[in-house]
Amino acid sequence: MPKTFDDIPLVRPETPLLDTIDQPFHLRELEPEQLPELANELRAYLLYSVGKSGGHFGAGLGTVELTIALHYVYNTPHDRLVWDVGHQAYPHKILTSRRDLMLHIRQMEGLSAFPKRSESEYDTFGGGHSSTSISAALGMALGSALNGEKRKAVAVIGDGAMTAGMAFEALNHAAHTDADLLVLLNDNNMSISHNVGGLATYFSKIWSSRFYNSIREGGKKVLRSIPSAATFVRKTEEHLKAMVAPGIVFEELGFNYIGPIDGHNLPLLVQTLHNLRCLNGPILLHTITRKGKGFGPAEADPVGYHALNKIEPKTKPQIAVAKPVAKVNPPKLKYQQVFGNWLCDMAEKDSRLVGITPAMCEGSGMVEFANRFANRFHDVAIAEQHAVTLAAGMACEGIKPVVAIYSTFLQRAYDQLIHDVALQGLDVLFGIDRAGLVGEDGPTHAGSFDLTYLRCIPNMLVMTPSDENETRQLLYTGYIHNGPAAVRYPRGTGPGAAIEQAMTALPIGKGLIRRKGHQVAILNFGTLLPAAMDAAEQLDATVVDMRFVKPLDKDLITRLATQHTLLVTLEENTTQGGAGAAVSEHLACMGLLVGVMHLGLPDIFLEHGSHQQQLAAAGLDAAGIQRSIQQRLQQKNNNLSGTAS
Repeated sequence: MPKTFDDIPLVRPETPLLDTIDQPFHLRELEPEQLPELANELRAYLLYSVGKSGGHFGAGLGTVELTIALHYVYNTPHDRLVWDVGHQAYPHKILTSRRDLMLHIRQMEGLSAFPKRSESEYDTFGGGHSSTSISAALGMALGSALNGEKRKAVAVIGDGAMTAGMAFEALNHAAHTDADLLVLLNDNNMSISHNVGGLATYFSKIWSSRFYNSIREGGKKVLRSIPSAATFVRKTEEHLKAMVAPGIVFEELGFNYIGPIDGHNLPLLVQTLHNLRCLNGPILLHTITRKGKGFGPAEADPVGYHALNKIEPKTKPQIAVAKPVAKVNPPKLKYQQVFGNWLCDMAEKDSRLVGITPAMCEGSGMVEFANRFANRFHDVAIAEQHAVTLAAGMACEGIKPVVAIYSTFLQRAYDQLIHDVALQGLDVLFGIDRAGLVGEDGPTHAGSFDLTYLRCIPNMLVMTPSDENETRQLLYTGYIHNGPAAVRYPRGTGPGAAIEQAMTALPIGKGLIRRKGHQVAILNFGTLLPAAMDAAEQLDATVVDMRFVKPLDKDLITRLATQHTLLVTLEENTTQGGAGAAVSEHLACMGLLVGVMHLGLPDIFLEHGSHQQQLAAAGLDAAGIQRSIQQRLQQKNNNLSGTAS
């Protein structure tokens, strides 16, 4: 296996055994002793394919053996295999008829980065948000039983996803059913237990065996008539397990807990799964794996190697030729860096500031803050609902919480946002990351709805900066505002605006005219401003940077409506109920008659591709904006001509 980043093969490795596996039933025709070689080839091909396409990396390397064992033992797709999140499902895709298609994963019209029901019958449930697998698999198990079908359901969930409340809600319900459900806990951070060894493996073999379970169940029947003896035996079993395994919490919930076992030991995995497939009721199998398994850098830095960009082939060295020294522009900052820098600067000025994130420290640019202000940083794991109500509780004590959260994940805490923060008018600032389209991660991660679901909430201040400097200044504006506030910004870099270190509160609810033109006024909400300016140059249109969705600059909108024949709203958010709808509501309330056109995300889930490809598909690039406005103007002219004739 390659040991460094430079060793990842750009030429397809030889995989003679893997090449014979087009469907899982081909895998089940192999002899058990062939499986380790298949694992080696699968891991090599995964490294190659992700190097060619880019994509999620470390988690899949850690689930190679698990994937092989599950498809080897279970009769998929008849038996239901549900992957949580999907980062770990790349080996699953390779083994289920999509090996060659992996070279185009996350690209326009290519494979999705996540399990997708419309993509394959083996993808039983779509998984972009975490911690859904147990609920879904339990629903499948109960549904199959109602239909009179004999099938097993398996949920594969990571230790990180297991921290979410939804996972425990599902565990709690499953334990009160007789569903044939296996929850496979893929523990790749040692966050639950370090207890992997001979004794634990020995007991795992015993606890999963038919002999042990037949005695266990038979003993229960015999001892039902002797309650005191039954209680003694149950307590003895629980205490024995608790000495050598961390599973007592799952046993108390009502699961038959097995493990922990080595998730890279294929013979042990196959033997254990064979035993468990013959058992009934809810079972939890705890496996220990290593994220990035088989690739040294990813094993050493599982966070840094969570995903890879496409690896470009190295060019041959060129003979150096002296050239004039050109002025080098400083690299553009990502919006996440702008947020992280502001957070640190604000924390230095105000000791009341506390940063909160639901497991998105690195993605949201909070690493420096976490290091410098460790006692004021809370990563609450994958628990968005808790993150928001935690902030509300802190605000009650005079703390100034800042919640950094992806737009798509804030959807999961909507009730808490309304009931626990806004209803009580609490002073919480939300830094809403990944607003708008997110490129290759596709519709599961797109922030398509936040303007719609935020602006209908009383007491909310909703801001849409157009560049890096406005992001910094509006974060400050929201921070010093008394009440709940949200600043939404996209993934990636901005246009390269100069950032003022001084923090200045911008006037709330006031937009800014960026260009004066005639006939058409483009009301821009957010970071599509450069495209709006380009289109306006061709159309001689007015451009306004609105900055605020709530409250709107109603005076400015009223003035624009009297000076132009067409108002065009522009937002990287669904047009249903979004910022443009707010403009139309104001015009209707004022009785102003003016042409209005809303440009934004269409009423569909836009598939993955590059961000620019997605914007073009939605008509939100400069050419699309110009084209839409020209078509509207032409339609208006045609209507006037028809009226005149």
